[in-house]
Amino acid sequence: MFKKIISLSLALVLMGTLVFSLVSCSGTFAQSANTDYKLTEKIADGTILHCFDWDFETITNSLEDIAAAGYSTIQTSPINECLVGEGGGMQLYGDGKWYYHYQPTDYKIGNYQLGTRDEFKKMCKKADELGIKVIVDVVANHTTPATAQLGKGLLDAVDGIKNLYHKNNSKDIADYGDRLQCTTYKMGGLPDINTENKAYQDYIIDYLNDCIKCGADGFRYDAAKHIGLPDDPTETDGVKNNFWTRVIKEVKDSDRIFHYGEVLQGNNDRIGDYIDKLGACTASSYGGSLRNAIVSNCVDTAFVDDMYIGDRTGAVTWVESHDNYINDGNWSAMDNQQVALAWAIIAAREIGTPLFFNRPYGSSIDNQWGTMNRIGASGDYNYKDKSVVAVNFFRNAMVGEEENLSNPDEDSTSIQICRGDKGAVIVTTKDKIESGFDTDLADGTYTDRVDNETVYTVKDGKLTFDKPIDEYTVVVLYNEGYTQYATPATVKISDKTSCLYDTDTLNVKLTAENAKSATYSLNDGKETVYKDGDKIKIKAKDATDGVVTLTLRGESNAGQETYMKYYFTNSNEVGTSTARVVEKGDNITFEKPKSWGDTIYAYVYGDGAQDAPWPGLEMKSEGGNKYSYKVRFDWEDAFVIFSDGNTQYPGENEQGLELVKDGEYTVG
Repeated sequence: MFKKIISLSLALVLMGTLVFSLVSCSGTFAQSANTDYKLTEKIADGTILHCFDWDFETITNSLEDIAAAGYSTIQTSPINECLVGEGGGMQLYGDGKWYYHYQPTDYKIGNYQLGTRDEFKKMCKKADELGIKVIVDVVANHTTPATAQLGKGLLDAVDGIKNLYHKNNSKDIADYGDRLQCTTYKMGGLPDINTENKAYQDYIIDYLNDCIKCGADGFRYDAAKHIGLPDDPTETDGVKNNFWTRVIKEVKDSDRIFHYGEVLQGNNDRIGDYIDKLGACTASSYGGSLRNAIVSNCVDTAFVDDMYIGDRTGAVTWVESHDNYINDGNWSAMDNQQVALAWAIIAAREIGTPLFFNRPYGSSIDNQWGTMNRIGASGDYNYKDKSVVAVNFFRNAMVGEEENLSNPDEDSTSIQICRGDKGAVIVTTKDKIESGFDTDLADGTYTDRVDNETVYTVKDGKLTFDKPIDEYTVVVLYNEGYTQYATPATVKISDKTSCLYDTDTLNVKLTAENAKSATYSLNDGKETVYKDGDKIKIKAKDATDGVVTLTLRGESNAGQETYMKYYFTNSNEVGTSTARVVEKGDNITFEKPKSWGDTIYAYVYGDGAQDAPWPGLEMKSEGGNKYSYKVRFDWEDAFVIFSDGNTQYPGENEQGLELVKDGEYTVG
């Protein structure tokens, strides 16, 4: 249903019709001499692609694809200097870790995972040429726990490590509802920076200004709720925290910079106050509600409408974020089709700025880290699924149009999002929809912008069509503001191919769709022309540190460039380490803080699997504050997170504790 099926003849027709629509909708659009794509001028009006762990070179080479998919903004992973973990390994998980760039060593642009400052500048320059904005993920709340690796620039700026952290930094957060703990204690073992310190604030502002100088247009602040608001309780020195006031007002071009904070909702999160300060924050509870709605096939407007942030604007919405994808088992609960259905809902809405988390390449409900498991590479192709793209452009064309949500014929298995009388997006789950339900669309005929084929008619407020809308389908209807674009080229390897192999050679089939030309190169060597269906061999003997790279480039009939780089890893060439083995029947214990509730859960996960969906399985009370859990499966290198359903340890966006045989765990 979601595969891209377009004939070559249609692509040739589109070449001849690649012109601007003469009819414009409400809102201002950015135009570039190099592209016809109508991307929104304001970040808040469009959609954001979270290029999770893509390096700067990959983003740069993929920007034309991103523009063609209708995203007005991209968000990078943290670009600061960071801890070089696992000996510089580059796997997302395994021989290297995604989370090391969330362990700053200094606030200067460039790190071993994403690239250099010059590469970042080059990326921003090309993004600007295409009308795409750039958001940088900023980790200002904490540093790496490997404090011996902290940069001299950071330490000199605050006059030594003794001034860098809060006085309570030796304590781990036990009660997230306690604002003093939440904003001054250590989170998940990560040292909590004294963000009240003016010298530190100056240093961070300099870093943000350098990002802006290089081309950044906005910032996402990691763990924002752990940086205090001015009226939050403070340590004994009584210095109020004006971090947010200064950062928002004193950065360069402050009137155009988009700021939003990661505020994972829970007890006493003060999300409304953070929105007031920053302008926007993540609506994490809404993401959870939306995922539940899609998985349960119940998209009743009562569930879908409420964003759980009060009567406010300023929500950055998501179907999923990198935190919940990695930490709470969401990766195994929703497949790509369900993600696309949920995305259609949030991207079609007037309220909120939607962010699309790009899952790892080749990931599935059975494989969390995907078939490449590589930092730097672009992720799954679902970000440019045809329904996702159609809704992105719908959103761009509907700026300023009010939303109205309804369930066709009061059937909660489907939902219709109308924007004024100009457009509508319809999403179905487990049931088909029959013709003849009410709509706000103006009278006329409409072609579904997803399949570019099915015709719908509106007369006297009724939407009619020849055959029922299938289950698990997205329909996008609008005329005013619609522009027909040429079909981009796609270059990739066969979907069934894994880039992780253990043989001397690996046969790889190359594909090229809608491509006037396509080339491949191995290990950044000579480019060789190929045609759709050609096969090549990946040879383990050609690997450097166990890895062979394959770079594919293509050009569409309309001249648009496309790119994909693969990393083939031979397991026989990768160093091995001693695994932590825990066997079925082993016991672990946890002593809960007194402030926690009496029902305690253990969430065990590792190597693309989980014991049970979040929050895990209920532990057995052993009296007092001690609880036990009997391991149900054999595990290697697994992790555990403890919670009472509201508060968890380690923290909400942190790696779990190592699961060890007969482990005894406490908070702190």
